[in-house]
Amino acid sequence: MRIGTQEQLLPELRREFHQAELVQDDQAMSDVMKALRLLANAKPAPDLPIDAAGTAFQARVWKALREIPAGETRTYSQVAQTIGDPKAVRAVARACATNPVALTVPCHRVIRADGSLAGYRWGLEVKEQLLQQESA
Repeated sequence: MRIGTQEQLLPELRREFHQAELVQDDQAMSDVMKALRLLANAKPAPDLPIDAAGTAFQARVWKALREIPAGETRTYSQVAQTIGDPKAVRAVARACATNPVALTVPCHRVIRADGSLAGYRWGLEVKEQLLQQESA
């Protein structure tokens, strides 16, 4: 599963965790990847509390995303309608793009109206793989 190169991800990590000491540990990351695969295939837990900083609008979008069953998708328009703001399609897309807790808030389950995949922070290849895993 390719989510970007180290050169692409390190600056983002340094920005987000500017006081952290970054240490590469490939063995530990293999355990993390196993956990992420398990989480991606797990039954969703929409009541699981999350601590993700965002606006009230983002929180509504993220809550709606957590209610999409694994193996299913919704369009950005459908999510906007679900939260009661049918004209906020672009804002829904932005909330997906700024989702800080991927998999827990499954923004990978949101697609374009024509059925094609659209932006995903970790790359369209990863988004496609997650959707395939969930629908298997």
